[in-house]
Formats: sequence, structure tokens, C-alpha cells
Amino acid sequence: MDTILGPLYDAVSWIIVQFHSFYSLIFNKDSGAAWGLSIVSLVVLIRICLIPLFVKQIKATRNMQALQPKMKAIQERYKSDKQRQSEEMMKLYKESGTNPLSSCLPILAQSPFFISLYQVLNKVAGGHEVGFLDQDLVNSARKAHIFGAPIASKFMDSASKVESLGSTLTDVRVVTIIMIVLMSLSQFYTQRQLMTKNVDLTVKTPFMQQQKMLMYVFPIMFAVFGINFPVGVLVYWLTTNVWTLGQQMFVIRRNPTPGSLAFKERQERLRAKGKLKEDPAEAEAKKVAEAARAARQQPKRQPKAKRSTAGQPPRSTAGSEKKTTLEKQEPDEDKPRQAGGSSRAKSGQRKGGPQRPKHPSKK
Repeated sequence: MDTILGPLYDAVSWIIVQFHSFYSLIFNKDSGAAWGLSIVSLVVLIRICLIPLFVKQIKATRNMQALQPKMKAIQERYKSDKQRQSEEMMKLYKESGTNPLSSCLPILAQSPFFISLYQVLNKVAGGHEVGFLDQDLVNSARKAHIFGAPIASKFMDSASKVESLGSTLTDVRVVTIIMIVLMSLSQFYTQRQLMTKNVDLTVKTPFMQQQKMLMYVFPIMFAVFGINFPVGVLVYWLTTNVWTLGQQMFVIRRNPTPGSLAFKERQERLRAKGKLKEDPAEAEAKKVAEAARAARQQPKRQPKAKRSTAGQPPRSTAGSEKKTTLEKQEPDEDKPRQAGGSSRAKSGQRKGGPQRPKHPSKK
């Protein structure tokens, strides 16, 4: 690997040496600030060079989102013919000018520099010269501490190795754990921001499920592999995550995906500033809808008794009317007796027939 990546070792070490020479004018040349800022500046320089690839990544991601419904239709149509399915997929990519690998370009382009920095710091930890880092610079880098942890130390290093770098195992592990947590959280928030704000939520596609899975997988990967990274590499990766987060926030705010939440927020901002002119037909339809909503009256709240009997059918009043008619036809002398009579006397009356003669003793 040293033979293949030798030129990159020279490039990475040369860039670090140049930035270290600049920061040595401000800070102590053996301090963690001089060497740490040199690594941060290396990240910034690489990411600036990768901006064109980042723009291609954004465009490729949008195109993939737009093609997901068509891709799903092709999969359903040719589910039994995998070869025809692949041919139709390639034809769709060619017609739309989309390359699925474009969304991975920044990570792929950055990986060689990441690996080179990892190997350079490993050689520095062992006290070996590498690239443009001569022995004096290697000794200076070995003395540089970031919050008490040497930039070439790792979480899994032994106590004796850490002591040889002028620190303690506790300091190294505390600093590495904090940096790994920050690195994982920044990666998670970056992916979550992409899923919640810059995706058209009206279209449910397998691509969204894949992105959601990556939102949880990447932070776990960083947490697992981070314990084997030197502190300087953790500084590199944390810096690149923060850069990606800020760059993504800028792109989402200025040029969001149509149909996404960020796109709606941008339209509202432009409308509030008067920079967005609505279609007259849409504005009129919006006014009509708002007027109809305002004119719509809410139903009056009914009493509890009416609500309880609202669903029941109305009772027939024929029996009650008949009873009232019969009561009016009875003689007045019977009213007091009927008022004081018992329910048994009432039940003994025959409906529609002659009444029984009353006993003389009951008069």
C-alpha cells in the first residue's frame, strides 16, 4: 500500500507542513493548536476542491429521487426477467443522463486522502519519517496534544505507548470518546436533515428507505471503527462532517428539492419578501377557498338530551291521541274515581269494548 499511495503520502505531508509553517508564526510550533489547525486546514482545502463533485452529487441524488417511480414500475413489469430489467434500467439512466455512482463521488474522491492521513499519523506515532515530515517535524508532531491527547494516539493504544507520547491513557480515551460521539452525531444529523427537509415526502420510494437505513448505519460504523483512528484522523473526520453539514444546509436553503419541506419554506420566504409572483388563477382559487372556509358555519351544540335521542326514530303519537279522545268522552262524575283509582282498575278496562258493570257496593 505504501508503494501505491506513496505520492499521496507526499502530497498530504507537504500540505500539512505548509500549514504548520504558517500556524507556527501564531502558536508554538510543538503545540496541538498548530498541528490540529494544520489538519483542519487540510480538510478545508480538500473539500473546496471537491465542491464540483458535491454539486454533481446533489444533482444525481435529485435525479435518482425523480426516477424512483419509473424504476419501481420497471421492477414490477420485469420481475421475472432480471436481464431485461437491467437493460431497461440502464436505458432509463442513459435517457435521463443520471449516473447512480455520482451520489458517492465526494466520499470516493476523499477516501484516498483519508487513508493517506491515517498512514502518515501512524508513522508519526512510531517516530518514522514520512513524505515531507523529517525527523524534527515528526518529533514536534509527537509532542502536540489536543486537549491532553497526542494527535497520533488511539483509543486502543496501551498505557506504555501513550506514556511514551507524554500523556495518560485516561486522557486519550476521554478525548477519543467525545470526538467519536460528536462525529457520529454530526453524521446522523446530516443524513436526517437530508431525509426530513430535502426529500419529496409525497412520493414513497425504495430510495427513501435506503437513505433512512443509512441514517442509522453510518453513525454506528463511525463509532465502531473510530476507536482504531488516531486523534488526528478523528479531527480530520469530525471537521469534514461539520463541513458537509454546513454545506448541505446552505444548498437545502438556497436550492431545495421541489416538493420537499425546504422547498415550501423557501417559497414562503420569497412570497413574504415579494420576490415570488403567484399565478393569478392560483391566487383566485386560494381566495375562494379561504372565503368558503370563513363562511362555513359550525353546527350549534345541542343539549345532552337532544344528542342522546338524535339517532332514535320519532315515537308514534296515535295511541296518546286516542287516549286523550276517550278521556274527553267520559262523564265528569267518573274523573275523581279514575284519578284515585289504582293501576289494577285501569288494566281491567277492555280496549274498544263495553265496560263491565260496576258492583253496587263500590258506588
